[in-house]
Amino acid sequence: MKNFTAGKYITQDNYSSFQPEFINRIWQIDDMELLNLLSLADRNIGRLDMYSEYVPNVNLFIGMHIVKEATQSSKIEGTQTNIEEAILPKNELIQEKRDDWEEVQNYISALNKAIEELNNLPFSTRLIKSTHKVLLDNVRGMNKMPGEFRVSQNWIGGTNINNATFIPPHHSTINQLMSDLEKFAHNDTIKIPELIKAGIIHYQFETIHPFLDGNGRVGRLLITLYLVSRGIIKIPVLYLSDYFERNRIQYYDNLTRVRESNDINKWLKFFLTGIVETARNGIKTFDSILKLKQETDEKIKKLGNRASNAKKIIDYMYVQPIISAIDARNILNQSKPTVYKLLYDLMELEILEERDIVSKNKSYVLEEYLKLFK
Repeated sequence: MKNFTAGKYITQDNYSSFQPEFINRIWQIDDMELLNLLSLADRNIGRLDMYSEYVPNVNLFIGMHIVKEATQSSKIEGTQTNIEEAILPKNELIQEKRDDWEEVQNYISALNKAIEELNNLPFSTRLIKSTHKVLLDNVRGMNKMPGEFRVSQNWIGGTNINNATFIPPHHSTINQLMSDLEKFAHNDTIKIPELIKAGIIHYQFETIHPFLDGNGRVGRLLITLYLVSRGIIKIPVLYLSDYFERNRIQYYDNLTRVRESNDINKWLKFFLTGIVETARNGIKTFDSILKLKQETDEKIKKLGNRASNAKKIIDYMYVQPIISAIDARNILNQSKPTVYKLLYDLMELEILEERDIVSKNKSYVLEEYLKLFK
């Protein structure tokens, strides 16, 4: 970006905080490499969005995309829940894993609620606060003003503010900075591509760090919310947390480089590369889902007049790939012997696998489908 200045350090009592410049202004792009990446990202995200429209019953599979995003975004913050644990009931986990599990569930709830709220609310500070409140509900950080911007100084890294890696802006400027971010998001007179805007918004949000806790997760979630709100993707199928997690050092280094060297181009190139890679992976995942679904449907036909009940179970498992025998009975409202026989036959057809977990209830996993999200 031409003539970009990230901000400046301002001396407070015994430390210096970083005060970012407002972003609601005219931007000029003068980097051909960035423009080429933007073109590539646009093409791939367009393909993903179009592809998702043609997947039959696409909403059956969106839930697992969200679960993957929740586990990867939370993992960046140190949460250890994996995707298999995230889809289990809480009582199936050992005690020491339940706190992390709850944080992942909150992320899932926050994202689902925010997507739903976009039907009535614009992309806004109100939406951001509402999402943050759900994220920190009754988990670590619940005493750190859920749903409210901070009214004290925070910092990133280090054991205290004196040896912190980064000190965000003073709390007295948060409302102004977030108002500027919101105006930038909706300012259509600024002729800047939406994907570039999304990258700038994420950088600026992480720099402002407006909450006492949960800023990283909310900031990553905002990427998807912004793209959905602007119609770049019609349904929430693009999530960058897996890319950020696999390139965690570069992720943080590029954000830091913007503040230290005013080099926002390198961050945006990293961001757009993530869009390209994630969109391509999303298309491959949908391809694999369709192929697996077709193969599974063919196998189910072998069950004759029981195929409709088998399909009910499998359709449920596209949303919840691990179920118990009790779950299966509730889905079908059939006798215990009938359900167990059907589950056994689905294992014989190599559609389901039996799984040992904490409880005494037998559980079954749609393993080949679950692998697509690992």
